[in-house]
Amino acid sequence: MADFKTTIINIDADEFFDAKMPIDEVSVYLAEKKSSFYKERINESSLLVTADTIVVINNCILNKPQNHGESVKMLQQLSGNWHQVHTGVCMRTEQSQFSFNEITEVYIDDLTTEEIEYYIKSYQPFDKAGGYGVQDWIGVTHVSKLKGCYYNVMGFPMPRFYKELKKNNLI
Repeated sequence: MADFKTTIINIDADEFFDAKMPIDEVSVYLAEKKSSFYKERINESSLLVTADTIVVINNCILNKPQNHGESVKMLQQLSGNWHQVHTGVCMRTEQSQFSFNEITEVYIDDLTTEEIEYYIKSYQPFDKAGGYGVQDWIGVTHVSKLKGCYYNVMGFPMPRFYKELKKNNLI
């Protein structure tokens, strides 16, 4: 899609962080933590990219919902409100490491109880920060305002990533 040859690898890293950490640092911390769990050698023509996305509302981080009840609670919080989506990205070469945080503000229109139940039943958003995906039904029907990068809300800020690659002479 972006003309990069990629190989997807699974890195088994926990997503725990110190609750006292400033919110603006959490997503980068988690991206860098994932990178540190990758122990194989990175060859000179490769780039390891790790990322993590969090959703923030009223200075509270909404992680991935663990069950139906948490999904309902998260969507109720987001309903009729602005929130932020933070994606931390870590780029590591054999010689160096670069990281950045992209923040996008998102407004979700009011959701009814029936809409929340429909969404959870139909889309099972348990693997998504904040309990929703902008690219699916919630995004299409209820995300009415967005300030920043749409791709960031999808999970990876490709335009910023490309700029960071150029800035750091990686392309």
